[in-house]
Amino acid sequence: MKRERIVFLTLLLVLLADQASKIWVKTHLAYGEEIRIFGSSHLLIHFVENNGMAFGISLGGDYGKLLLTLFRIVAVVFLGMYLRRAVQSGEDRQLLFGFSLVLAGAIGNIIDSVFYGRIFSESSFHGDVATLFPPEGGYAPLLYGRVVDMFYFPLFYGNYPDWLPWLGGKAFVFFRPVFNVADVAISLGVVLLLWYYFGSVLRNRPAAAAPGDSADQEAEEE
Repeated sequence: MKRERIVFLTLLLVLLADQASKIWVKTHLAYGEEIRIFGSSHLLIHFVENNGMAFGISLGGDYGKLLLTLFRIVAVVFLGMYLRRAVQSGEDRQLLFGFSLVLAGAIGNIIDSVFYGRIFSESSFHGDVATLFPPEGGYAPLLYGRVVDMFYFPLFYGNYPDWLPWLGGKAFVFFRPVFNVADVAISLGVVLLLWYYFGSVLRNRPAAAAPGDSADQEAEEE
């Protein structure tokens, strides 16, 4: 497959899946509402929103939110420029696929941050479902929208051991973060890039010399 096609299809498919899932959740579920996948209490569609980064991590306050959105936009521009040059220079397809996943995921969450506040009404906790393009306007100005998350997989519950400082005896959930398709794309892209990098390092590492090689080489030089 041509390198340009890999990048284009990756961006297109990830963005379509990401935005379609977010719009559906936003317009069908109230904030905090959840659906069990295959009836399992460990595989949930659980609608929440966050002001920040992947997996619900956030910066505090309106200025933190604005700064994060602007940083995302600048990072995406530079990543897009790098990816274009990588395609033109004929870089490895795995490398291009990894960067394309990261770029697509970043764009997907940027769309939420930039536009969702303008095009959606407010989602209330276990109350009204949001409306797309409400007549009265959206819930926030441009650049102040919240990222929609929906995948929640609490695989098991438990308590920290009593001997553990500060956390002893407290309950915990694994896996706690709620995430979306864009987050999955970013995480998968980073894994592929690390795999490519370390694989490339190992491929280009000189083979270790056998114990007798140095002695043989000295004999030949004499």
